[in-house]
Amino acid sequence: MTWRWPSATRIRTTLLLLGAAGAAPLAGQQRRVRELGLQVTVLATDPAMLLGGVYGAIRTSGRTRLAVTGSAGTIGGAAAWRGELLAHFLLNPRTVRKAEVYGGGGVAAAGSAGAERGYVVILLGVESRPGAGSGWFVEAGLGGGFRGAAGWRWRW
Repeated sequence: MTWRWPSATRIRTTLLLLGAAGAAPLAGQQRRVRELGLQVTVLATDPAMLLGGVYGAIRTSGRTRLAVTGSAGTIGGAAAWRGELLAHFLLNPRTVRKAEVYGGGGVAAAGSAGAERGYVVILLGVESRPGAGSGWFVEAGLGGGFRGAAGWRWRW
């Protein structure tokens, strides 16, 4: 039996469908926090990949979040793109005065000049005021090379 990564088109379609799946809560359920943001991602590959993009997430429970990102940028002077579907576990999601740590993992698809690849992603992040209306974040991890990301998130 051999394993083969799904095509980048299938991964993109899956990311879009999962990102759109944030339905309203039923009566008696906790309201879900929704997030939108902007981020810059750097991948230490050869050559390095530099991307800017948008972020969307839904907190599926008090401590978990399902996030989708879509980014575009360059790799060695050529146009590049990357999409990610990540699950985060927040250690203290209600903090409104200080930064808190979270961990995460998921999958990514990236492409440039006709070459498309899939990756497994793992990360650790620090987020300012995860229980407040907005805040910055910084992440470091692995997924197609060393992955660093930073940006701003708005929550409601």
